[in-house]
Amino acid sequence: MGSFIEDFFKGRDTGLVIDWTQMPTYNTIMAVAAGAGLIFMYMLGRALVRDKQFKAEGWALTAGVLGLILTTTGLHMTLVWPFAMYFPFDNIVFGEPSLAFGVLLLAASLYLWKRGDQIVAADDRAAEAAAVARPMGIFVLGMGLALFGIALAGLVFQLFAAPAEEPISGIVADYPMIEAIFMSLLFAFVGLGAALFPIALRGFSSKQPMSGVAKLVGVTWLVTGIIFLLFGAMNFFTHIGLIVNTMQ
Repeated sequence: MGSFIEDFFKGRDTGLVIDWTQMPTYNTIMAVAAGAGLIFMYMLGRALVRDKQFKAEGWALTAGVLGLILTTTGLHMTLVWPFAMYFPFDNIVFGEPSLAFGVLLLAASLYLWKRGDQIVAADDRAAEAAAVARPMGIFVLGMGLALFGIALAGLVFQLFAAPAEEPISGIVADYPMIEAIFMSLLFAFVGLGAALFPIALRGFSSKQPMSGVAKLVGVTWLVTGIIFLLFGAMNFFTHIGLIVNTMQ
């Protein structure tokens, strides 16, 4: 099955050349920050339930750092259309989810910073935080469904295939479905956690055993967060290699 990606890179056997002034990219730092953010969400939920020495300031600063990176890069990629001339769908695939996640993290940072003492003093810290987060569950659910849409588009249109000139990822350039399946599943599992997030908030408490749904959300975001973090870190090498191999 042919794809847009295959057609664009069909000249790679004779040496692919890309005009990088028309194709900026920084989904490297976005992937690392998104992965760290997903891991942060798991760790925050665990700390609210189990950590007897919970310090809200450290969690607020972490959420603020990650939220600032994702909000600024995501906002730029979302509003500058097309961000990359050759891949206009990157605005939707990477820009918009990063913007949404970044703003949510900034909101969490503000809450943890301003109401940290209130959380620590609460008889049930987990229930206190869940009550505040519950209205935001509507938007998180919506973004979860959006991530399902991105995952489906990735499979149907084979959006994530790397060219042969990209180190490591380019090894499977002749089999675009491999990376399409890998990345689509990654988006889908993050979306699963987001879609279940409103349900996970129900009964979220440090006074009773964590529900199966809450555990599933936590594990899903932890695993996908680790993968995004490592994949983004690897891309600092592979994207540099792609630029070196394809610049004029």
